[in-house]
Amino acid sequence: MTIEAMLELTDTLNAALHAHLGRELIAYNEALLGGSGVKPLSVMIRDESREPLGGLSGRTSFGWMFVELLFVPASLRGTGIGSRILEMAEAEARARGCSGVWLDTLNPDARLFYQKRGYVTFGELPDCPGGNSRVFLSKRL
Repeated sequence: MTIEAMLELTDTLNAALHAHLGRELIAYNEALLGGSGVKPLSVMIRDESREPLGGLSGRTSFGWMFVELLFVPASLRGTGIGSRILEMAEAEARARGCSGVWLDTLNPDARLFYQKRGYVTFGELPDCPGGNSRVFLSKRL
């Protein structure tokens, strides 16, 4: 039996496709490696009206936490809130049985921030974007 495949390239995010790919990859990897235990993890900074100002968004799976996004508004930088966010997320990752955390950054200041908190570089994409690097860091919990 031959299956005809049609390919389509687009510059817009297709939420249904994104969700489908996620489900398929999780199922494939779990069949190959065992249960992933994938679970979202968020730490929010909220203003007085409870609107989000910043925070951390990531997930835990296969015994590791992945920090997908971490943002602190300029007005709160240098106050220690970034460290507190990371500490809260790491504590939750430990409670979930994770042995480590990984993330990536394009920002040289963020790289120093993470390194001061025990993260070490395990990979780098030079010239991404040109003249800069995307750096991958991890920390054992």
